[in-house]
Amino acid sequence: MTSQVVISGSGLWTPENTITNQELIDSYNAFAEKYNQENATAINAGELEAKPFSSAEFVEKASGIKSRHIYIKDGVLDINRMRPKIPVRKDDEISHQAEIAIKAAKQAMLNANKQAKDIDAVIVSCAYTQRSYPALAIEVQSALGIKGFGFDMLVACSAATFGLHRAYEMVMAKTAKCVLVINPELVSPQINYTERDSHFIFGDVATSIVIEDKSTASSEHQFDVLSTKAVTSYSNNIRSNFGYISHADDSDPYAADKLFHQEGRKVFKEVCPMAAEHIEEHLTRHNLTSKDVKRWWLHQANVNMNTLIIKKLLGREADKTEAPIVLDTYANTASAGSIIAFNLHQQDMQSGDFGIICSFGAGYSIGSLVVRKC
Repeated sequence: MTSQVVISGSGLWTPENTITNQELIDSYNAFAEKYNQENATAINAGELEAKPFSSAEFVEKASGIKSRHIYIKDGVLDINRMRPKIPVRKDDEISHQAEIAIKAAKQAMLNANKQAKDIDAVIVSCAYTQRSYPALAIEVQSALGIKGFGFDMLVACSAATFGLHRAYEMVMAKTAKCVLVINPELVSPQINYTERDSHFIFGDVATSIVIEDKSTASSEHQFDVLSTKAVTSYSNNIRSNFGYISHADDSDPYAADKLFHQEGRKVFKEVCPMAAEHIEEHLTRHNLTSKDVKRWWLHQANVNMNTLIIKKLLGREADKTEAPIVLDTYANTASAGSIIAFNLHQQDMQSGDFGIICSFGAGYSIGSLVVRKC
């Protein structure tokens, strides 16, 4: 008998700390002024480029972002530091990223009516993990009292949908009946807060979804997962070179190239048509068109990207109900953006309504799930 896979619950953990565009810009501009003064001789000689100044209006127009949540705010706005000051924890203490993962996981489990004994596997899928091993998923599994197994996945901004893809396949193959997928996006340590064009992009958050066989689902809000679709196409336009090899190649482990950096215009130009084509092909698999979709839970990187993709698919701009935007207050939360949108904007859907969860990001990578409200 073929399994029917459902999303039976989701969870969202939001940090208490926020940083507005104006706070971030005031700090950046003060840093830029200090940098330019200290390096005036080299800048005048053409040996260094001066740091350009920015504005809150530029950030909002370029991205749609107005503010962001952050795990630890201390240190970020200090022009002599320009990065969060996250305290070291001992090996026998719960790690920072596992802690936020657990908070989101507990919400998803509660909404799915699941206890630890009901879950067979834990997947932690996100853009960055704070260490190589032991896997964060295994740490989270242990803290939640879940038996079975766990593993980490790193697929940049498509990590959440790729994690759900893997969970879907596990339930379909009957290697697990219930899988907990968690996206603890602790991105702030990888941001270059001294770089004008990217320092405002990201925020921290954690999301989680329970995927299970429909025969065991008992929650109030469920979604049939009709299918998943994933594609990757290699590109250097979004990159982070941080890694353990820096210890051996004698490079600066915290140099600008080791932090997040991108060719934003190229990403916009190349990813938008790829994402629109991907979504259209996925819907066609189920004899659906864009007009059949009630809700678009899209990756939350840039409001202009989402507007263009939806316009390509619908032939018009979508309203806020059809394609909810959360990046205005959350910013780009790496892989978690589409899951935040799903978590906050799905309970009003009626039985039989179709929706699509879609991510797109570094790699390039695009992942999607076509779902139907039960």
